[in-house]
Amino acid sequence: MAEVIGLDGKLLIAMPGMGDPRFEKAVILICAHSEDGAMGLIVNRPAAELSFSGLLEQLSIPQAPEGRDIRVHLGGPVERGRGFVLHSTDYAGGAATMWIDATYAMTATLDILEALAQGGGPRQALLALGYAGWGPGQLEDEIRANGWLVSEAPDALVFAADDAGKWVGALKGLGIDPLTLSAVAGRA
Repeated sequence: MAEVIGLDGKLLIAMPGMGDPRFEKAVILICAHSEDGAMGLIVNRPAAELSFSGLLEQLSIPQAPEGRDIRVHLGGPVERGRGFVLHSTDYAGGAATMWIDATYAMTATLDILEALAQGGGPRQALLALGYAGWGPGQLEDEIRANGWLVSEAPDALVFAADDAGKWVGALKGLGIDPLTLSAVAGRA
């Protein structure tokens, strides 16, 4: 069976019945995908108990009155203490910025947090704590097993304020009514 290729910058949309409660109704932007595995950020799980200003305070980063207040998300179960800023490509943090595709980049240094705290930084951004990771071939196997749907990743959906509506919005972007989804995979 052919391997799934070219998932950088695509969305993974969790199927019902996935079996892993950590990913129930998750929408994940794939940041890196190769034969060595994959890494992505959940973009629809807000960290309700954490605020951007609270994190800046913990990191002793002063926030200017014109400073930005971006949303904090739980990016996945791996390395929850590590932060990643997913952002539009109008910001370059030098070697610390990983270019995902023409729409998205990711930076994991304090420089971007300082820029946002001062009112600068990228036009669109969200902070993710932790990430979702897959070993070699694991993601491809999960897609073949009907665990995920793959779609394009419109920035209007990824950076939308309505986190609760992103899963349904991603499905509707594929022309799928969530009520018609089955948790059972089949083969013709």
